[in-house]
Amino acid sequence: MARIFVEAYGCSASFADSEMISGIVQNGGHTIVDDPSESDLNLIVTCSVKDATANRMIHRIKTLGSAKEPMVVAGCLPKAEKHTVERFARGASMMGPGAIGKTLQVIETTLAGSKAVELEDVGSPKVGLPKVRLNPVIGIVEIASGCKSECTFCQTKIAKGDLTSYRLGDIVRQVKAEIADGCKEIWLTSTDNGCYGLDIGTDLPELIDSVSAIHGDYMIRVGMMNPMYMPRIKKRLITALRSEKVFKFLHIPVQSGSDRVLHEMARGHTSRTFREVVEESRRLVSGITISTDIIVGFPSETEEEFEETVKLLDDTRPDVVNLSRYSARPGTVAACKSQIDPSEIKRRSGIISEQIVKISKESNRRWVGWRGSVLFDERTADGIKGRNFAYKPIYVKDPTVGVGERYIVLITGSGQNYLEGEIVTGNRSCT
Repeated sequence: MARIFVEAYGCSASFADSEMISGIVQNGGHTIVDDPSESDLNLIVTCSVKDATANRMIHRIKTLGSAKEPMVVAGCLPKAEKHTVERFARGASMMGPGAIGKTLQVIETTLAGSKAVELEDVGSPKVGLPKVRLNPVIGIVEIASGCKSECTFCQTKIAKGDLTSYRLGDIVRQVKAEIADGCKEIWLTSTDNGCYGLDIGTDLPELIDSVSAIHGDYMIRVGMMNPMYMPRIKKRLITALRSEKVFKFLHIPVQSGSDRVLHEMARGHTSRTFREVVEESRRLVSGITISTDIIVGFPSETEEEFEETVKLLDDTRPDVVNLSRYSARPGTVAACKSQIDPSEIKRRSGIISEQIVKISKESNRRWVGWRGSVLFDERTADGIKGRNFAYKPIYVKDPTVGVGERYIVLITGSGQNYLEGEIVTGNRSCT
């Protein structure tokens, strides 16, 4: 009967893992606490996708490891960089992202004073497990583990392995349980949603259609999908996104505007693939939000190839751009290539950053004056945040609005990453 502190970093799949770990811990008779100073054991679910992220993980591991309580380091970092964890927390137990089924075993071994190392996948799907939600109105549902890509810069394949899609019926049952528990947003997440079902004879559009057919008042957010899989499912996916229960939101990381660089990255798509998806999505789904990722300074990227990325962003003008400076990750192919000088990477990053600010502000300004339904899902320091049909974050300074409720909102202002609004009429609880 121990007190366990759990925290998570990284993608939505990592947060889903932490929810399931907390659920297993609680079902096992232990107590989840909010403060590491009050715990008997600290557990951190880590991310290792970028060098800067890994450094944050190391800092947190060192901080938690300095306490007298034993520690478990879970998630991607121990699986991809076991030696790094051991360097900074030699006595910590470790658990890989595919070993959640061994959570209680790892915790009990650690509490008994021994070190447990469970990094291999146990093969059980991450659906139907107990969970303690980080947000009571958001249900994060993992639809698969691993991926089919072989990106030369990414540790995710090292950490999570090849694609294992979960059965459509199991996912639907999980979503029904989330809705029955009061969730108003359903996040369908995995390493790469675009390849979902390739191993079991189905695909993402079929899954979205099946989840959309569930009775209830809720919205679905479809997570990241790599462009290489889009031509196969594009038309049916866009049709599925037009459902009134699905946020008009696409996260499709292009990473570079240069086809040669994309080939060196082993991305499996061209810049034209991305352009066509953006064009067709905007033509058929009014108001859709396009999100993408960009990496600058990939090994051997020339100035001309960098300018191709600048042009791609100017031409397609994604609403949201997640920018990363390339950093070599241990165990990846690209880490062995000749690296670009960090000062040059910083210069290129600065150019793209300014471009992103301009594009994002222009995109958000177009929403000023819009009036429509907003589903509120998170409290803030002076009000509440919600999402409209295009998954735009909208902040309202009204403490009387409840999480899980819908209101008609008028957008009155905007910034780079947000919209501001005010309640104009009607309150409808999403029940």
